[in-house]
Amino acid sequence: MKLFLLSGGRHPYDESTPVLADCLRGAGHEVTVTEDPAPLADAAALAGYDAIVFNSRRENLPDFGDLLLSAGERDGLAGAIRGGKGFLCLHISTARPKEWPEYHEITGGGWITGESFHPPYGEFHVAVTDPDHAIAAGVEDFDTVDELYMGLAVLEGNDVFLTADAEAGTWPWGPAREPTHMPAGTFPLGWTRMYGEGRVCTLLLGHDAASFSTPGFQRMILNGVAWCADA
Repeated sequence: MKLFLLSGGRHPYDESTPVLADCLRGAGHEVTVTEDPAPLADAAALAGYDAIVFNSRRENLPDFGDLLLSAGERDGLAGAIRGGKGFLCLHISTARPKEWPEYHEITGGGWITGESFHPPYGEFHVAVTDPDHAIAAGVEDFDTVDELYMGLAVLEGNDVFLTADAEAGTWPWGPAREPTHMPAGTFPLGWTRMYGEGRVCTLLLGHDAASFSTPGFQRMILNGVAWCADA
């Protein structure tokens, strides 16, 4: 398959995206890696790809420049997916720009800056809650080193297949690193949904190179692009 992989933004993409690209290319896919979102506004360019992959945080954050997609790029992405183009959205690529709240209608929810949070990066257990789901094929429960996202937007209509449990705790959070209580619970980490005619897979794992090197996660990435592209 031919894949359009958008990278770049506030996260260690300089180390995670090469691991992701190697994983995809190792499975025989042709991958275009770029930090330039301009092709999203070009319907003819997108037509040449089987699926779109986001490993990129596209928000206008004060310390990271203006990474917002333009109106044309937003409309192009939404239109391509609505028309049947597959979309794999990874980790904080779900972050909802204030200027584009409709983005979560595509992703099924995800990170909301100023509301979402996570315990410190570290090891935790990931549970495959629907082993019959296409994205979970060949994957059993596994341990990973990553960020466990909490306080997310999660929309109706998501088919959740992956979760993790966490105990309650208090950790530094936010710009001021204030002690913040984080609840115990079971938190979704992976789901699929439809946006128009397009298949969307959201996986909330994938902070850095170590996270992307987890075999179970890599298997789900490959399953994800195959499912999104209906291949």
